[in-house]
Amino acid sequence: MTRAKPEDDEYWNSSKFKAFTFDDEDDEFSQLKESKRAVNSILVDEDEDEDDVERVSWSGEPVGSISWSVKETASSIRSGSEQSFPKIDTTPSLSKQGSGYSLSSLFKEKFRSLQDKLLLLDEAVAVYDGNVITAVSQILFRELMARDVALRHYVHYLKEMGEQKLLVELLKALGRTEDMALMHYKEHLNIKDEGRRRDFLKSCLSLPFSQDDATHVQDHYTLLERQIIIEASDKKADAEIFKKFPRKASILNMPIITTLYYSCFYHYGESEGTFSSPSNIRKTFRISEKQYILTALGARAKLKSWFDVDSLFNTKNWLGYTKKKSPIGFHRVVDILHKNSAPVQVLQEYVNLIDDPDLKLSGALKYKCHDVVINTYRDLKDRQQLIVYREKLERDSPEYRKIQELLNNVQIRWKN
Repeated sequence: MTRAKPEDDEYWNSSKFKAFTFDDEDDEFSQLKESKRAVNSILVDEDEDEDDVERVSWSGEPVGSISWSVKETASSIRSGSEQSFPKIDTTPSLSKQGSGYSLSSLFKEKFRSLQDKLLLLDEAVAVYDGNVITAVSQILFRELMARDVALRHYVHYLKEMGEQKLLVELLKALGRTEDMALMHYKEHLNIKDEGRRRDFLKSCLSLPFSQDDATHVQDHYTLLERQIIIEASDKKADAEIFKKFPRKASILNMPIITTLYYSCFYHYGESEGTFSSPSNIRKTFRISEKQYILTALGARAKLKSWFDVDSLFNTKNWLGYTKKKSPIGFHRVVDILHKNSAPVQVLQEYVNLIDDPDLKLSGALKYKCHDVVINTYRDLKDRQQLIVYREKLERDSPEYRKIQELLNNVQIRWKN
């Protein structure tokens, strides 16, 4: 039975039903979790005369309930029978199209309110019959597309309820392909097996992401693929470093920087042609010089490999002379070295490389780099501070004697 537009939209315009509002205090979606009796009461025939006796099917579902109706219809469609929704008036309003039934007229005839529509859709998802879900979803999507506020609330509801597949279908129907792609990509979080997760990420590469998101997904896939290879190799590795520093956790599903740190710790010095090489990881994932230096410094300082630490900062000028240069500031280098218990000689070398005099002095005082403190006060011609600092040192220590010699030097023109 074909209905005119006003009748199709009776819910949206009629005063017979309570208006659907979006005020914070009107939680329409919470009504979807009402008791089974309230749900079942939605579908009761007007000509029912059985004195409020609830009839149930063989499955125990109350006859006329949404759950029972969806299941019965799904069964009818699969078997190709001519039956319609039980307990619902299906005279000319339920038409056949091809080999299956059109649910459009039924959907609008018996499920006028938004709550009824959402309940039917939830039950269809629970049964997960493709024909029923598709028929119901197409009608609901078409109604929602014309109502922006309702659409936003429905998208929020699907997210809250975890209806991932239905949300992807909705976004696709709305032409929001980038949102659809991201929503589909998020499903990798539910895949525990690393091999299956890697294959799933590979299947995502062809989805219509934005340029930035596409790069992220490609990196994610490439990283996990590398991690699987490295993990398989390192689990059976017998190199000395694995014996001296046994691995505490798997590298699988770790972030890029954690993977780089692991590589700098266990695979430092490998050729760029190997997947586990720090230089290979840096190049593949476009890691900046600053981030690479910070990560490699932490890993090599942890191993007390001070020669490798020096090599991170050594550069040669055009005359062939070697000097130290850092993209992160030597005061940060000193902090990292101290946290990893670097010896005083190493700390003093890097404290001396701090350009700012105040930072240099505060760093030297903090980490007890006596020679740096003494030389700084000497350069400042600050005799009084040298005397104060001398009293903090042990008598006859090399540093104490050095200060005493400076104080006795008549060629120094002290400012105080």
